[in-house]
Amino acid sequence: MTANREQALERISAGPFHTTYKIGDITVTSLRDGYVDMPIKRLRQPGDKPYGDDLPAQVQLVEGMLRLSVNAFAIDDGQDISLIDTGSSNAWHPSMGFLPQALSEAKIAVERIRTVAFTHTHLDHIHGLILADGRDGFPLLSRLLVPRPELDMFRAEARLKRFHDRAQPFEAGQRLSTNIETMAAHGHEVGHTCFRVASGGETLLIWGDTVHVPSLQFDRPEVAWEFDADQEQARASRLRLLALAADNACFVAGAHLDSPGVGRVFRTEKGFRFEPL
Repeated sequence: MTANREQALERISAGPFHTTYKIGDITVTSLRDGYVDMPIKRLRQPGDKPYGDDLPAQVQLVEGMLRLSVNAFAIDDGQDISLIDTGSSNAWHPSMGFLPQALSEAKIAVERIRTVAFTHTHLDHIHGLILADGRDGFPLLSRLLVPRPELDMFRAEARLKRFHDRAQPFEAGQRLSTNIETMAAHGHEVGHTCFRVASGGETLLIWGDTVHVPSLQFDRPEVAWEFDADQEQARASRLRLLALAADNACFVAGAHLDSPGVGRVFRTEKGFRFEPL
């Protein structure tokens, strides 16, 4: 593959809460769970120094806050659908929890979602297993996959008690299906995982929380996030995935890239550049 070829993900439907792309023989749908506003100090310069008035000008704020999109991704191979992350339901801010609306808008029947896999176990990724009214979000779920290093963390979530015994650990490097393989991307959390989706000669990296603030961290990937469990490891994982995407013409999909959160990465003189589809 060459990094300068034409983009080959075809957008086949879109709406306020979803965008669906064709990639080879499968479809991938970005599902907008909502957004969360976070203080600037969550951004960390090397040495764990928070940003203040020295925030670069290209970072746009909303009423003085960083606005992070919250996205999940559905992979449809024509038989079953695998869902990567589930949003937060009503477990956090009221600006989130719109995954059911996104699925409906995308015409994805929840009964077809048989596998749910998590990039990591932070609350804005896992609590969509349960709807706001207490019902199961995915009534025919047969596989619930959690990164092995975070299985105990998942089972510590009291709200998700009914799922504790159903959770199965997966390892980095494990193949979940013909089209989906896991990749270690540790740092943001101890088991943080990227999902490599491949079909028809195209590759999409669904990389979870590798980047939180796209207006800054592509250009300056050394900038970390306060909630990174290991900031140095998170930096190393981010640099590795950015280089992988740029050098191999992979598409990327991020939980906190501006919705729909799908695009391409290119190298610049000093860092990287994100080009949304």
